[in-house]
Amino acid sequence: MDKITEIEQNIVAALKTVYDPELPVNVYDLGLIYKIDVSEKFDVDIDMTLTAPNCPMVDQLIEDIRKAVQSVENTRGVSINIVFDPPWSKDMLSDEAKLDLGLI
Repeated sequence: MDKITEIEQNIVAALKTVYDPELPVNVYDLGLIYKIDVSEKFDVDIDMTLTAPNCPMVDQLIEDIRKAVQSVENTRGVSINIVFDPPWSKDMLSDEAKLDLGLI
């Protein structure tokens, strides 16, 4: 496994410790993370969405995600981009999240 792949896996593990403030599900299993790119210099670029465009907790959520990613060994800068295309839907939930929310 190369270093970038290892860092990406560690980022996913770190993101699974960050929970949506309104739902008992982590941001990764909730399907909010659309893209994780790690550059050759180990800078991290994340595209994510929100369950609702007017989420009142967006600033706290972004800060929690930033801290989690920065805690991963060998990462440098972290850029988090909020995108709304495609819009989030329940279809993006992982099976684990669906179980946690009683949807299956």
